[in-house]
Amino acid sequence: MLRLAILASGGGTNMQSIIDSYTSGLLEMEPSLVLVDRPCGALSRGVEAGIETQLLDRKILGRKLSFSVGDALKKAHIDFVALAGWLSILDSSLVDSWKGRMVNIHPSLLPLYGGPGLYGIRVHQAVLKSGDAESGCTVHYVVPGVDEGEIIEQARVPVLKEDTPESLAERVLAEEHKLYPKVLGALAYEITG
Repeated sequence: MLRLAILASGGGTNMQSIIDSYTSGLLEMEPSLVLVDRPCGALSRGVEAGIETQLLDRKILGRKLSFSVGDALKKAHIDFVALAGWLSILDSSLVDSWKGRMVNIHPSLLPLYGGPGLYGIRVHQAVLKSGDAESGCTVHYVVPGVDEGEIIEQARVPVLKEDTPESLAERVLAEEHKLYPKVLGALAYEITG
């Protein structure tokens, strides 16, 4: 069984969907480590799930954050990494060392509305401001450029006339919760055969 690390910075709902998929037998990657870069909901979700959970506070660690993440992944014998609302930018040497084994989920149809500063509600505000007819989410490989990695899979949702950033975010997040465990399951199958 592949050992999965989940890196998160927020409420941890995507992380929870991954954990739930594993506990229900739908995902053959064991959530074995949760790393958070700030006090957040994902921290308590990891602890409640009985997963080794560490706070690597970005404000305290500064430039040493990527080193600390790499060290934690190595010590926990991690095979694969899923960023689930992780907001800190990891340095290129760490990202390169996990090439093909580190993925992220982003709340837009990349390459649209990605890159530094485009996360959370900001993405949905940008989609609505542009007048796009659809939005969605993307799972992609992590590379040194923010949100620039190869796209693995996307899920789409229509943008409704009455949408607010919050209502659009809610519908996109519901798709994220389905898409991320599905993609991780397919990747686990590819790796283990």
